[in-house]
Amino acid sequence: MTTAQTAQTSSYTYSEDTTDAELQALAERAGRELEDASPLEILRWATTVFGSKFCVTSSMEDAVVAHLASRAMPGVDVVFLDTGYHFEETIGTRDAVEAVMDVNVITLTPRQTVAEQDAEFGPKLHDRDPDLCCAMRKVTPLQEGLTGYAAWATGLRRDESPTRADTPVVGWDAKRRKVKVSPIARWTQDDVDAYVTEHGVLTNPLLMDGYGSVGCAPCTRRLLEGEDARAGRWAGRAKTECGLHG
Repeated sequence: MTTAQTAQTSSYTYSEDTTDAELQALAERAGRELEDASPLEILRWATTVFGSKFCVTSSMEDAVVAHLASRAMPGVDVVFLDTGYHFEETIGTRDAVEAVMDVNVITLTPRQTVAEQDAEFGPKLHDRDPDLCCAMRKVTPLQEGLTGYAAWATGLRRDESPTRADTPVVGWDAKRRKVKVSPIARWTQDDVDAYVTEHGVLTNPLLMDGYGSVGCAPCTRRLLEGEDARAGRWAGRAKTECGLHG
């Protein structure tokens, strides 16, 4: 390890008896001490401190964070939300990650199928009330799926959008009362691309087909020339986030 032995991992302790206040203080301290650490160092810190109480979440846009985490802790849990609206390519990426990487893919699903949701709320809720659709098909399933964990990792990067510009590498997720780890927060798209090339990491084929960010099929389109990476998500709406990250 480097970066002062990854912020002196041994000085951080977590147990089932750790209070929310203590966990929040731990997260905020780690965010300061690990700001200049590499993604792998950050993930080694997280897996050492939290062990099996740590997981990675992945939209299967790419498997960069899952790959990094597998190097820190082989067999790490990788949580994927199957909303029922994903592109076939996204499901295929999930299946490929599960087949070739040293990770344990856990697929979460909403309480209702798309057909059940249509019957109760009417077809194409995503067009009429995308916030409600995201809440039922993403936010609530993740909330329930993360119950057994104390810390979770995301692929958020500061360069992706103004709403993500202040993302800490380790922070406190007050909504879920968990430590939130964003190991590639300081990376740029060039850094991601270089890592993918160096390690042969799986990526969603749609990224090679004009998409800058991959979400649910009804709410995602290809980018137009000059648009930022997330412009194809909920295009034409003020909505920029699904609610998982704030």
